[in-house]
Amino acid sequence: MEPIVPIAILSSLILGALIAFVAFGSYFRKRKSEVASIAKPAEAAAPNLKNSKPQQTKKSQSKPHHSHADKDLNKRHHPLDLNTLKGHGDSVNGLCFSSDGHSLATACDDGVVRVFKLDDASSKSFKFMRINLPAGGHPTAVAFVDDAYSVVVASQNLTGANLYMYGEDKPKSGDNIQQSKPEIKWEHHNVHDKKYIITLFGTKATHGAADGSTIIASSSEGTDIKLWHGKSGKLLGNVDTNQLKNNMATISPDGRFIAAAAFTADVKVWEIVYSKDSSVKEVTKVMQLKGHKSAVTWLCFTPNSEQIITASKDGSIRVWNINVRYHLDEDPKTLKSFEIPLHDSKGSVLSYDRLSVSPDGKILAATHGSLLQWLSVETGQVLETADKAHDGDITDIAWAPKPISVGDKRLSILATASVDKKVKLWAAPAL
Repeated sequence: MEPIVPIAILSSLILGALIAFVAFGSYFRKRKSEVASIAKPAEAAAPNLKNSKPQQTKKSQSKPHHSHADKDLNKRHHPLDLNTLKGHGDSVNGLCFSSDGHSLATACDDGVVRVFKLDDASSKSFKFMRINLPAGGHPTAVAFVDDAYSVVVASQNLTGANLYMYGEDKPKSGDNIQQSKPEIKWEHHNVHDKKYIITLFGTKATHGAADGSTIIASSSEGTDIKLWHGKSGKLLGNVDTNQLKNNMATISPDGRFIAAAAFTADVKVWEIVYSKDSSVKEVTKVMQLKGHKSAVTWLCFTPNSEQIITASKDGSIRVWNINVRYHLDEDPKTLKSFEIPLHDSKGSVLSYDRLSVSPDGKILAATHGSLLQWLSVETGQVLETADKAHDGDITDIAWAPKPISVGDKRLSILATASVDKKVKLWAAPAL
């Protein structure tokens, strides 16, 4: 009987081990199925995550697309915005039309003066003549001399303000303006010491004994204004405003008067007196416009040279009659006065930076920063406003002296220059 006991014990151990194996096998199979059931959703989610990444990328890429669309929508042209002259490499500081209105010269900080041909203001591209200034010079202003192939350029470098006259023989009919190579005909250096030339205006003098030659007035940021003969470069006269500093100075369309807006509220006017041989005899102060309560920021003559329009920091525009017998001590009179229709966030009236009158004398173009407005000279009423005419401050404006073709029409055109490297052409609003 004794041998039977170990066998029974051994059988019990084997049976217990078998039961344990079955139990553990069942446990591990259950865990494996649980792990598998957890892994499958994760694996199923992985493709979704992978698929979602391109969707997120597309979504993130679509934002700039929509932003560009919104930006383009916001930049939609103003109804009067006709065209943009591109290609300037830097801020455009000044511009000027030729007397026939078919050429537009621009002075750019990239050291280049460009003379565009405006046969049609609606063209997709414009031919232009390129004038490279001497190294180191930055053009600040430009004015035409006698024809569309000669220009006087004001340039600034480290040594001071310089004037260059570029000209050439008139190209034959059909010649490409881009093939033109104007040369320096005359030049003057340090014409206003080391001060900038802030404005440069030219006109064909026709008053009195004047022979129709172009005369040019250059105004420095100091107090001096100089008068030049466009073709020869001869200095014709020199006046001093004695008003701390100049804001600008211009010359009347008939070449009779010079007027300056300076640091004070008064505007001084000088007369250019011509001799019988058409030379300039003298430049004398003849009148003063008094009435503004603060500094005059800009002024312009009307096309008939008998009126001056001024804008002041006092928030007003005044139209002055200067066709008076000043030699009999008759003072110029204010014909009209308007409040400038611009206000800041506090309601204070703002001032205009620049003014220019249309060739018919009926529309006044005015700027403040990047804003452009057209007003009626007769009533002061705002005809149109372009809140952001440019992407930066407007640096200069000028009306074409004659209508320009726009498709099958001929329209009165205003040009504006800006720090945004662009020049824009605008149609005149309806009165």
